[in-house]
Amino acid sequence: MRFSPLLLAIVTASATVGYGGVNSDAWGQTPEQDLTVKVRSKHFSAYYLEAKALLSFSGGKVGQRPADFSGTVGQAEPRVLVAELAVRGVQGELEDEVYQVISTRPGRTTTRSQLQADINAIFATGFFANVQAIPTDTPLGVRVTFVVHRNPVLRQVRVAANQGEVPSVLGPEVVEEIFSSQYGSILNLGQLQEGIESLNQRYQDRGYVLAQVIGSPQVAADGTVTLIVTEGVIEDIQISFLNRDGEATDEEGQPIAGKTREFIITRELQLEPGKLFNSDRVEADLQRVFGLGIFEDVFIELNPGVDPSKVVVVLNVQEGNAGSIAAGAGISSASGLFGSVSYQENNLGGNNQTLGAETQVGTRELLFDLNFTDPWIAGDPQRTSYTANLFRRQSISLVFDGEKNEIELDNGDRPRVLRLGGGISITRPLGPDPLNSEWRGSLGLQYQRVSIRDRDGDLEPESEDGELLSFSDDGKDDLVLLQLGVVRDRRNDNIQPTSGSLTRLSMEQSVPIGLGNIFLNRLRASHSYYIPVKITNFTEGPQALAFNFQAGAAIGDLPPYEAFVLGGSNSVRGFAEGDLGSGRYFIQGTAEYRFPIFSVVGGALFLDVGSNLGSGGNVPGEPSEIRDLPGIGAGIGLGVRIQSPLGPIRVDFGFSTDGESRLHFGIGERF
Repeated sequence: MRFSPLLLAIVTASATVGYGGVNSDAWGQTPEQDLTVKVRSKHFSAYYLEAKALLSFSGGKVGQRPADFSGTVGQAEPRVLVAELAVRGVQGELEDEVYQVISTRPGRTTTRSQLQADINAIFATGFFANVQAIPTDTPLGVRVTFVVHRNPVLRQVRVAANQGEVPSVLGPEVVEEIFSSQYGSILNLGQLQEGIESLNQRYQDRGYVLAQVIGSPQVAADGTVTLIVTEGVIEDIQISFLNRDGEATDEEGQPIAGKTREFIITRELQLEPGKLFNSDRVEADLQRVFGLGIFEDVFIELNPGVDPSKVVVVLNVQEGNAGSIAAGAGISSASGLFGSVSYQENNLGGNNQTLGAETQVGTRELLFDLNFTDPWIAGDPQRTSYTANLFRRQSISLVFDGEKNEIELDNGDRPRVLRLGGGISITRPLGPDPLNSEWRGSLGLQYQRVSIRDRDGDLEPESEDGELLSFSDDGKDDLVLLQLGVVRDRRNDNIQPTSGSLTRLSMEQSVPIGLGNIFLNRLRASHSYYIPVKITNFTEGPQALAFNFQAGAAIGDLPPYEAFVLGGSNSVRGFAEGDLGSGRYFIQGTAEYRFPIFSVVGGALFLDVGSNLGSGGNVPGEPSEIRDLPGIGAGIGLGVRIQSPLGPIRVDFGFSTDGESRLHFGIGERF
């Protein structure tokens, strides 16, 4: 039998093509041997998966590099007459499918390119594993027979992930959900590819942006398809310090040495070698590292690992200025002539520990404040932090002082509250997962020696009206306080929340020892709630209705300077600081509508109400009653919020129920 001199084409994933001999009768070339046109894929879906698989014909033996048979420009391809056309290997619908997609027809001529296109079209249906176009000479022309081998019936699709080192993050139920509709039907590579794209999208949706199906699906004779997946296993995590110019090496090519110890950074990361790269987790990690407050810039780079299926994560950090020192001098009615100096170190020893010191020396007083904070005790899996401080502070209490009816001493001076003491507090997340816990708890112990003095530092236990200003008769009290607090934070944003809630509960219990023998229990609660809205359309940006409710109670012995104070920028606006009243109990509520005006400026409408529940007379010395403060009132007004590196600068203008108006300033939202 003589065969038409068409060429042997072998298509694999890399589209290597070769051919045997030719017959000069049809193509004008020297006959060498019988010829079969054949397209084969080692993994038969590889041809389908390649968008532009190469198909060419070459002179020589099978396996040689394909030669260019496109001919010279303007040279037409040889054409032969097709006398018969047949399909072997399938019957019924699949046979009809082949006839529908090929363009070769009996009674018409064909070329090599046309047969190649027909083979491509048959493969493109997705139903076939092998396709052969066998031309045979007949007295009337060439008989072309397409011999096809269909894919098996699809029984199961399984995923082989990460070379078996790390379990897949997508369970078998996800694979079943995607591919089960194809089970029981002849495997169609087009539908399989759609399922693969859906599988890749599932990874993307879950943040596994490096995960993908690689290589060609492996199809077993029983209809089981195995997909090889790499999900982005992290081979290593490296820390790279950058200089001020953003460079990782110095002029000599040596790595920049950072001040921060690397474990301070890596302990903030949920990413670990051997785990999978996840964009959501990376974003949270970067926020935590940047939130340490010691870096000006933080970002990551991805490099290929020694194993090309894995990735090396490089965390680039640019350190900021960790320390600051300031000095000043002045004169005031309280301190006389004074000088002050302060020092702040935010990354002590490269451990992200904070040390702050401030002292003020005047002709009348010596004040200081020394504090140390470790935000995470090394080695503690629960991320426990602690703060210790020593202080000598002096202030004019808002219980006694304000714009209305100040309480004065016999010498006409204002009473000053001097506190000398120190304390320690421990804070930690509550729950098994410290990173994602909504609750935080704190426990503290504090000692204060509190005394009431005039501007010269002399003790003044009584006002000019003979009312005690301290709990003890000599003007000095000892407060030993056990402090307990819990916070539940469900806000969507710490700076500008638009949804969620924030709850704070605290209790202070004094131990009745020392001067005054004070036995006091003080309770306080605060709850804030945020509702996203869209009422105004000045510009794009977050809008919210924000609500806050607070209440407090002091049970037992109450020094007057420890009473709750109402009125002012952080209480009921429209009133001066402390001029609504003071008391043993209080309630307070606020409603705000927050909205953007333009890019860095926002607005707020607010309503504040507050009351001491008539408890002003229950405070020793009755300071609220003596000052003739209302004890209950409300404020309404509007304000602006200007975004700054320190947070929103708050400017509010309020009208009080006393008929007064007032401008208030602050940093950060009211709550």
